[in-house]
Order: sequence, then structure tokens, then C-alpha cells
Amino acid sequence: MICSQNDIKFYNDFQLTNYNTLKIKSTAKLFYIPDNDGELITLLKKFKNSNPIIIGNGSNVLFSSKGIDEPLIYTGKIKSVITVGDVVEAQAGIKVQTLSKLALDKKLSGFEFLIGIPASLGGACYMNAGAHGCSISDSFISAKIYDLEKNKIITLKKEDMNFSYRHSILKEKPYILLSAKFKLKKTSQEEIKSKMDENIIFRKNRQPNLSMPNAGSVFKNPENCELSAGALIDKCGLRGFQIGDVQVWENHCNFVINKGKATSNDYIDVIFEMYSRVKEKFNIELTPEIIYIGKMSKSEKEKWKILKK
Repeated sequence: MICSQNDIKFYNDFQLTNYNTLKIKSTAKLFYIPDNDGELITLLKKFKNSNPIIIGNGSNVLFSSKGIDEPLIYTGKIKSVITVGDVVEAQAGIKVQTLSKLALDKKLSGFEFLIGIPASLGGACYMNAGAHGCSISDSFISAKIYDLEKNKIITLKKEDMNFSYRHSILKEKPYILLSAKFKLKKTSQEEIKSKMDENIIFRKNRQPNLSMPNAGSVFKNPENCELSAGALIDKCGLRGFQIGDVQVWENHCNFVINKGKATSNDYIDVIFEMYSRVKEKFNIELTPEIIYIGKMSKSEKEKWKILKK
């Protein structure tokens, strides 16, 4: 049921299947859809003591099949972009694939690697998303952030963001990204389009598209290791391993797909098996990129605690 509170749309008991790229069936007790960052800030102030959860495109997340009690705020309508010369400022809810195409139209290079990443800008900055040797931090200038503790907007420069592999300060502090500014490079559309096409072909050959629902790479690549997470998992004989409708993708073992009726419990069981076998065979503890959202069964809680330690 759609409702309105201070003209901000929200739903009770909202079905989230179409709001996560893994297509897990889950229900949010309260689901808010702000139209602009003013409405978003109003919600953040309202729910600052209720652990509000912010989602964009729903990639790299695992929703609980048992549902989500915390207020869930969807930023998909907060997506304006301003371009001045070679500087681009975009709001958190824009899809990075859209941002990549807009940069192409403006003959601006630096966002070609984003073309295949199914994330919003907020999520991409949160985890310093990267591909093809590039990351979101490369062209980053600054961001407008809402500080939940101080209840105010602050500006963080690149050096304040603590960017590293799949990490930013947004994982450390109660900060919500509102918008971010980037400096790109003027070049020809032909050169940009060529790079984008190469990246699309690479991803088609190496990663499942969203017709096979997935949440992106499951584990970070381990440091100081010649083998990637996917190669380690493959060497443990887990290619095609399946529990319920959750399967390790046969073409790349660091992706796990939903074959139809996946549950969060089955997903955690599969990735825990991946983690356990790699630890046993190589004495390497893989770290999940995936973020769990919602209520956990006792079994999920025990395994997730080990996975995230």
C-alpha cells in the first residue's frame, strides 16, 4: 500500500524482489522513496536512531528472506547530474552505467570502466567500485555527505575518503553520500566508445549478466596472493556447486547465481562452503564483498559472523 508522510512516498510491507540484482524475495516493513536530497535528509533526521538502510540499484547486497525491520530508503529518484567543462557532479542515486553513457555524450573519459557495473553512484563510492584496473576514486574530487551523528551536511575531499581496495570512509562512519564530484578528461567519443565496447565484451565473457540474477563478485581478491578469489574457489572443486536454487556460476567461481527461488539462507550456506574450502586448502580467509541486510536465522548469524570477522 502506498502512503505519504510529509509528501514523501512510502510503502508498508514492500516486496523487494525487483530492488536487488540477486532477485531474493524479501519484504521491507517500511520502504521510502524520496524524490530529492531534501526529502532524503528529512528521512535521515527522522530515522537517525533507527539504523536506516540506504539502497540504490541493489547490487552487492543480500536481502534476508525473513524480511527487513529497519526503515529502507531507496535513492533511485535522486539522480541529477551537472557538467561544467571536464568536471561532473552527480547525485547518489544515479546508476553508474547511466553516468558512463552521459560522460560519453560529453566526450569525457574516465568513466568507461563503469559501463558494466550494476550499481548506483552511492554504492560505488561506498565500496570504491572498480574494474579493468580503474576505480571510482581515480577521478574523485569531493563529496557532499550527510553526517548522521552531527545532523549536518559536510564536504569530504578525496584525501578524506580513506579510499582503498573495495573500501571508503563510508564503511567506517555514519555518513550518507548525497552527491560526488569528479574530474574527467576531454577526448574523442571514438576513443571512449572503443574502451567501453572492450569492457562490455570482457564482462560478457567473464561475468554473468543480470538475466542470471547475481549480486556481483562474492569475495574480495586476497592480498599478497597470486590467485584471485575465483581461481582459489575453482581449485577447490566448487564450479557449479549448488544448494537449493543458489549455484556457484560455472564460468567464474566468484559469482553466485539465483536459479529461480534462492533464499538468503541457501546463499549463505553456499558462500560459507566456498570460504571454508578455500581456508582448508590454502589457509586463506576470503572476505565477502556482499552486504547482508535484514533479519538473520541462528544459522545465518553464526556463519555470517565467521565470514565477516
